[in-house]
Amino acid sequence: MASATQTALRAAPSVETADPFAADVLAGLSAKPKRLPPKYFYDSAGSALFERITQLPEYYPTRCELALLRGNAPAIASLFPPNCALIEFGAGSSRKARILLGAAATVESYVPVDISGDFLQQDAAQLRRDFPRLAVHPVVADFTQSFAIPPAVAMLPRVGFFPGSTIGNFEPHEAARFLRHAGAILGHDAVLVIGVDLFKDAKILCPAYNDAEGVTARFNLNLLARINRELGADFDLTAFEHHAFYNREQNRIEMHLASTRRQRVKVQGTIVAFRAGETIHTENSYKYTLASFKALAHGSDWSPLQAWSDGQFSVHALRRTEDR
Repeated sequence: MASATQTALRAAPSVETADPFAADVLAGLSAKPKRLPPKYFYDSAGSALFERITQLPEYYPTRCELALLRGNAPAIASLFPPNCALIEFGAGSSRKARILLGAAATVESYVPVDISGDFLQQDAAQLRRDFPRLAVHPVVADFTQSFAIPPAVAMLPRVGFFPGSTIGNFEPHEAARFLRHAGAILGHDAVLVIGVDLFKDAKILCPAYNDAEGVTARFNLNLLARINRELGADFDLTAFEHHAFYNREQNRIEMHLASTRRQRVKVQGTIVAFRAGETIHTENSYKYTLASFKALAHGSDWSPLQAWSDGQFSVHALRRTEDR
């Protein structure tokens, strides 16, 4: 596995570039073991593939979360302050936000924040047609970094929405940092609604990331295709395989791209060498218990208000307790 490999870039690992994508790719491929940030999955092709993943029979998180949101939308909406702005971190499709928007007459504006600009703008346009009284202000940004709140909603009370168990993609210390970051954006006494996947048997977890149709494999490999398209790299996608497995010690699913042979790849003039079997670590998905996530939230300046769960997945409502 990737943790056993020591192969590094054979050109100078420090490459100056103004493109954050290029900088992150070159830094990740020079790391030991190699890695790539999962936020770069979501170009237009990746976003479309992920939407297909959410409809697969093996992929339980989306079905479970949608059911929890639909069944508890009035209770969740009752926690929203009057005339508020709903800010969704990593919006992608607004399918889940629509459930809360339909239940919460108190939401005056919706601010979807996502790194995939084309996908975001298309979804925002449809949302304006479906909710003509709602002000929609899409923000194209990396939601893990500071971004400007649209002036039109600057004075409104804010509710955060972070569905999809994306919190599980962060290392635990990174998840705590993100929760504090979200708190700084939303402000004191804000509410955050967040989806969290729960610990369960590996017999359920593993198929969710290794579907029979191979859509998750194509989603994972599209990251290399994106690097080829946007950075002029020459990855041979047929020379890499999708690997996903449950790491019991870390309580997480890991996704990797494994090199099937010894090879060299060029990325913006830098040669990256791979050994047969060496992997690029592309994503983690940590699983929590209700208690462990509440402890994480509490330690990150959020007070747990309520949690809804079906035993497979959970939706938590938190309130911001401090400004730092």
